[in-house]
Amino acid sequence: MSTGTTRKHTALPKAQILIEALPWLTRHHGKIVVIKFGGNAMVNEELKAAFAQDVVFLRHAGLKPVVVHGGGPQISAALDRHGIVSEFKAGLRVTTEDAMDVVRMVLAGQVQRELVGLLNQHGPLAVGLTGEDAHTITATRHRPEIDGERIDIGRVGEITEIDTGAIEALLADGRIPVVSSIARSQDDGHVYNVNADTAAAALAAALGAETLMVLTDVEGLYEDWPNSDEVISRLTASQLEKLLPELSSGMVPKMEGCLHAVRGGVTTARVIDGRVQHSILLEIFTDEGIGTMVVPDELEGDAQ
Repeated sequence: MSTGTTRKHTALPKAQILIEALPWLTRHHGKIVVIKFGGNAMVNEELKAAFAQDVVFLRHAGLKPVVVHGGGPQISAALDRHGIVSEFKAGLRVTTEDAMDVVRMVLAGQVQRELVGLLNQHGPLAVGLTGEDAHTITATRHRPEIDGERIDIGRVGEITEIDTGAIEALLADGRIPVVSSIARSQDDGHVYNVNADTAAAALAAALGAETLMVLTDVEGLYEDWPNSDEVISRLTASQLEKLLPELSSGMVPKMEGCLHAVRGGVTTARVIDGRVQHSILLEIFTDEGIGTMVVPDELEGDAQ
């Protein structure tokens, strides 16, 4: 067999993969995709690099990606170094004034900078901002309820308002906004630590995004965990609402975010496994997809 023939045969599967992506490229062209960056993808060097490649690929494929990130592991490590104890209540980090200074420093000064740097290895694309910038995210003090009683967990915010102006301006300029989940205070001039899953969902709804994607460290939403590792590949907002009380605490803000997004007009919300390299591309551009997709009730039967 000649070299030319061999090359033709090895190249063919690549062409088929590209062709499989065509309907998805057409469907998503020009659409906003909000991606919550977190979990293992955030701390593993290879996964970080693959994530940056995926986001840049989306941008060059004609989509408009917006990245939202938290930084749980990095914040915990920095608080340890500063001798501040990490405490969690109702699944949220108790954030004192001292801890808030560290949170802000880690999110805006470390995690965001690294992510912007990774994306910008591929061109002058990414611009970092926090929810404080241009009033992007405004919050008030969040007091979760435990056993029927409202508790104070410090500078943890509940989002009250989103202003998408700065993000839309960046998207119009062909940039990739990278947003740290810190909010300005509605009432006291301070800043708040906001759950990044919640922030991503609120931004997706406010931007009229086509898709919200939440990277996590599991394959998706399990049918009957821990008895089974069967993943629910698709469910409606109403089905998800019924399941929420049974979910593990770490999964609640992610799935509540997905519910909020699709109820707020986002076409699909997906929880995907950030431990799989290029999981974003697999989810958006292949027929199978991976993870769990949430669709609005009225779209059941015709969304992909």
